[in-house]
Amino acid sequence: MPGQSNKKDTPIRVVVVDDHPFFRKGLCDVLSREPDIDIIAESGDGQEALELLTKITPHVVLMDVNLPGLNGLQVTHQLKNRRPEVNVIILTAYDDEEQIYHAIRIGASAYFAKDVAPSQLLDTVRTVAQGYYVIANKRLTPEQAELWLLELYRRYGIKPEDTTFSPLTTREMEILELIIQGLSNKEIAYQLNISQQTVKNHVTSILAKLNLSDRTQAAIYALRHGWVHLPTTAHEEESA
Repeated sequence: MPGQSNKKDTPIRVVVVDDHPFFRKGLCDVLSREPDIDIIAESGDGQEALELLTKITPHVVLMDVNLPGLNGLQVTHQLKNRRPEVNVIILTAYDDEEQIYHAIRIGASAYFAKDVAPSQLLDTVRTVAQGYYVIANKRLTPEQAELWLLELYRRYGIKPEDTTFSPLTTREMEILELIIQGLSNKEIAYQLNISQQTVKNHVTSILAKLNLSDRTQAAIYALRHGWVHLPTTAHEEESA
C-alpha cells in the first residue's frame, strides 16, 4: 500500500502553478484555509515552475496545462523524471479519458477539469500526498493505476513524437511491447519463435537494466518514457 508521506502533524507542502493570477489566487485561498496544507510557492510560467520545483520539496503540485514556456504536461514529465516522489494534480479546461490517460502516463497522480468542487480538490490533495492516484473520481493504489494504464494503452497507444531513447536492445523492446499488449512468456515465445527460457532471460535483462522487480513495472516504465509505439490500426495497414 502507498506510504504515508505526511504525518498528521506535518502539513502537506503544496505548489500552485497556473498562469491566470485570479484563478491561481482562488486556489491558494481555498488551500490556505486548511490547517494541514501549506502553500510553499506559486508560479505562472512553465519553465520557471520547473526550475523552482527542482529547488524545493513539495508533496503536491497543482499544475495547469496551458502555461507559457513549457506546458504543464511537459513540466510534469520532466519533473517526474527528476523528482519521482513529487505528486502532480493536473488542472485543465479539458476533461476526457484520452487526455487523462496521457497525463497519468507521464506521471500525474490525478487530473481534473478546473470546475472541480473545492471539497473534491482538497480531498484529492490529501489522497495523492499519501501516494494514491485519483482517476475518474476513484482512489487507486499505484498497482491499480498501472493496470488502468495498461488497459488504456491498448486503446490509445503513444504518439510517435513521444518516443525517446531506450537503453534496451531491439529484441528486448519487442518483448516489452508484447508484455504491454498482455501476452504471457509462453505466448511471446510462440509469436517470436524463440524458447520460453530465452524470453525469461530477456525479461530478466530488461528488469536488471531498468532496476525494476516485475513485468508490470517495466511496462509502465516504458509507457511513461515513450519507448513503445502507437499500435498500427487495420486501416493504416491497408493504406500503407
